[in-house]
Amino acid sequence: MLLFGCAQQQAEFSSAGEIWGIYELDLLSEEVKLLYGAEGELSGLSLDIQGNQLVFSQIMAGKEYENSEIITLDLSTRETARLTQNQQWDLYPVWSPDGSQIAFLSWRDATLDIYLMDADGNNQTMLYDSGYHDADLDWVGDKIAFTSQSRIWIMEEDGSDPRPLTDPPRAGEWGQANLPFGDYDPRLSLDGARVVFSRLVDDESVHGNYDLYIMDLDGSNLKNLTMTGYSQGLSSWSPGGDKLLYIISAIGEQGIYDLSSINSDGSENISLTPIFFPVHFLIHSARYSADGTGVFFVGQWWGEE
Repeated sequence: MLLFGCAQQQAEFSSAGEIWGIYELDLLSEEVKLLYGAEGELSGLSLDIQGNQLVFSQIMAGKEYENSEIITLDLSTRETARLTQNQQWDLYPVWSPDGSQIAFLSWRDATLDIYLMDADGNNQTMLYDSGYHDADLDWVGDKIAFTSQSRIWIMEEDGSDPRPLTDPPRAGEWGQANLPFGDYDPRLSLDGARVVFSRLVDDESVHGNYDLYIMDLDGSNLKNLTMTGYSQGLSSWSPGGDKLLYIISAIGEQGIYDLSSINSDGSENISLTPIFFPVHFLIHSARYSADGTGVFFVGQWWGEE
């Protein structure tokens, strides 16, 4: 196990030859542990409600996305299990509320669609196909949120009653950014009452100028939490619902890939990235631990491939 240490104890650390990793950060001590290392790209980190297992996607060979598979990691034993094994792009897994199932995206037909499987990988079935590329899953209670057609959608957990929650200005219109104008990356609060998401507000940067927005699940009380226009998103709610983690991947044309938090009312927007992290260590996604005292995140050693 790789231990970074805290800022006072250790200012430099090594990736031990592994480009990608899943790490645990203690928010009080700033101690960081490597839980899982890999050569292939890791993404789509999700923690079950009990706080016992992570699920994520990993490119198993080369750099081709059709080699992306779904993996679980038991946090007590550090054992992994590969749940998919095919030549399709499987990604963005999220746990069901009771931990018995996993929803995920897969490109097994003409578009990226929403699939469902048991927690051991059995019984893989399509849950929903909008006819467009679907993305950015989250599952709380009996509702699944996702992105489709540059809007935030919600549906019942059985795939019924899909409906848009947002209708942003210029939705689907391409500019100079990496995605069309619109809303992306919905995350439902644990009480199922609110949703936070990223909105492309400008395309001055090729990375996209995104701000965080929050609203009630009935579409009321829309509020922007940030007004920086950084490339930011991939939010995660704290267990108490009062804080949000998110990633700043770029400011203008400069890549950042740092971890930040903000109160769900928009106050106390601060950086959580320890000062001893080197500039070539990038944070791609993060989730609060079950008790809120720590953070699990995907890290990459940039330029070490």
